[in-house]
Amino acid sequence: MSNLTAMTDYELVTLYREGNDEAFDTLLARHQTHLFAYIMRLVDDENRANDVFQDTFVKAIINVRRGRYADTGKFSAWLMRIAHNIVVDYSRDNTPLPYLSDEEHNEQIYNNPDMSEDSCESRLLEEADTNTIEQLISRLPASQQEIVHLRYYEDLTFKEIAQITGVSINTSLGRMRYALINLRKLISQYNLDLAV
Repeated sequence: MSNLTAMTDYELVTLYREGNDEAFDTLLARHQTHLFAYIMRLVDDENRANDVFQDTFVKAIINVRRGRYADTGKFSAWLMRIAHNIVVDYSRDNTPLPYLSDEEHNEQIYNNPDMSEDSCESRLLEEADTNTIEQLISRLPASQQEIVHLRYYEDLTFKEIAQITGVSINTSLGRMRYALINLRKLISQYNLDLAV
């Protein structure tokens, strides 16, 4: 098994497809903590998160065995995309998660240099206390919370985020911009001094 841990995800997927169950065990061990944390942020309920986690790996197994996994990016991003879809499907069948539309805002943010991603991100991070920022993020609409977590905590690109969430890159960028605007408003609203 020590040889398996040195292999890439794609190599492990190929081995698993060929019948090596230890390769799947290695993939599971490599991604389970990260994936479960992502699912918990989406559903905020441990029992439901466990169900989504199990369903995610079942679907992953089925898709790998059927040859439907192509090495087009990170395996972890592919898993998160499956998990995201399961959560969306579950929400449609049960109580929907509260999503607020980013399109409700009419602010012109795309051509404003002060609202560029790098500018807003660096200002927020320079001013931020981690615990306080986590509390502020929890006040954002669910779609904005998700994009912030995927970008900052999962360190994914906007292309990967778009694939996981099933939206365009522009929508991902827009949600991030609105999240940053809303975080700034919350900081001002609560008169927080987040300078470290």
